[in-house]
Amino acid sequence: MPALEKLSLAINRWIEYLLFGFGFSMTVVVAVQVFCRYVLNQSLFWSEELARYLLVWLSFLGASVAYRRKAHPGIDVLYARMPGALRKVSAATVHLSSLLLFGVMIFFGCRFAYFVRLQISPALYLPKWIVFSIIPISGCILMIHGITFLSQEWNGVRRDD
Repeated sequence: MPALEKLSLAINRWIEYLLFGFGFSMTVVVAVQVFCRYVLNQSLFWSEELARYLLVWLSFLGASVAYRRKAHPGIDVLYARMPGALRKVSAATVHLSSLLLFGVMIFFGCRFAYFVRLQISPALYLPKWIVFSIIPISGCILMIHGITFLSQEWNGVRRDD
């Protein structure tokens, strides 16, 4: 197994653990907030903001796991009927355009995180650049997966898992 494939798999494995932790944390925070609000008549002022930020991170990291597992939506009726050479060109085109999108995420995500670097979140007093840094981080993760897929396509390795 090439080093790039191993790196992609290792990153994906750690992201899946992180997703579990974020999802579990978000569930606990929301459940405690509901309990405090409706049973104790005391609202936790920070819980909604934390749950929102966890959801943002879950969404971007979850997209990288879905891309790695090829669980994103797609229509492969035409792709399945293409001859081998056209199928290879089509897959390479899809991966290259995906890499372009991931590059845009990295570039503009870094610019946006820098733009909000002095802003602080109202309840958690967290610098907003930390919250929005998930955009370029997930772009880098997606880029690693995309380069892995493109190299597999280039070398004729078929991965259907």
